[in-house]
Amino acid sequence: MATLRDIKRRIASVKSTQQITKAMKLVAAAKLRRAQERILEARPYAFKMQEVLSSLALRADPQSHPLLLRRDAGRKKTLVIIAADKGLCGAFNSNIMRRSLELLRATDGEVAMTLIVVGRKARDFYRRRPYTIRSEQIGFFDKLAYAHAAALGQELAKAYVAEEADEIQLVYNEFKSVATQRVVVERLLPIEPLQPPEELAAIDFIYEPSPTAILESLLPKHVEVQVYRALMESLAGEYGARMTAMEAATKNASEMIDLLTLQFNKARQERITRELLEVVGGAEALRQARG
Repeated sequence: MATLRDIKRRIASVKSTQQITKAMKLVAAAKLRRAQERILEARPYAFKMQEVLSSLALRADPQSHPLLLRRDAGRKKTLVIIAADKGLCGAFNSNIMRRSLELLRATDGEVAMTLIVVGRKARDFYRRRPYTIRSEQIGFFDKLAYAHAAALGQELAKAYVAEEADEIQLVYNEFKSVATQRVVVERLLPIEPLQPPEELAAIDFIYEPSPTAILESLLPKHVEVQVYRALMESLAGEYGARMTAMEAATKNASEMIDLLTLQFNKARQERITRELLEVVGGAEALRQARG
């Protein structure tokens, strides 16, 4: 049975843990506010660019740019797995790992799969498994900038142009709300052509200065912007998941402190009762001895 000293130590330990979880919740909430603003501002631009490029992919000659080429073989695929650098954010990382493993296991054995892992949790997870890791991107989420997405986007575009990959997919957590993140599997390359209404299908654009110049400028930028959006979605989702997890941990710590305090009071009362009985028993024994 736990002694009063043991229970006191446990209460002190839980209180210390509660202070840490409360502080982590406040830090995550502060970071979430900024990350949420950034992703809400970036989404309209990224979605509109995706819409424009999908429309161009339908109308433009696939031979006009290497990123428009669609290789039917599709025997080489690259999976970009975006997780977090840190833990203590609930099921945020485990959901990504589970979904990416499902994709890898469902792939035909003849398809060559390579991975690009973003975040320490994804790197550590796949280092222990028999999959080919093409590159690792870690340690930049706390200072996420467009330059990080541009570097990754350029790497992906070069791999596609060099025919090192016939298809590139992004796997990341999409930020829905503070308490909700949704795992998304999104094909980055080749670009999915937009299917317009029948009356607009035959209408083409007027290109200025030229289709080649526009595609040369827009297509690499499109890849970078979509990667940047996915990184920001994941970052906002991570902060939301951590804030929710730390709030739950703080609440659980409060409940545990209440239970331990009740246990401590019961044990102390039992000790006091036992000491009183010993005093009364001793006094009764002395009285009988004198009598």
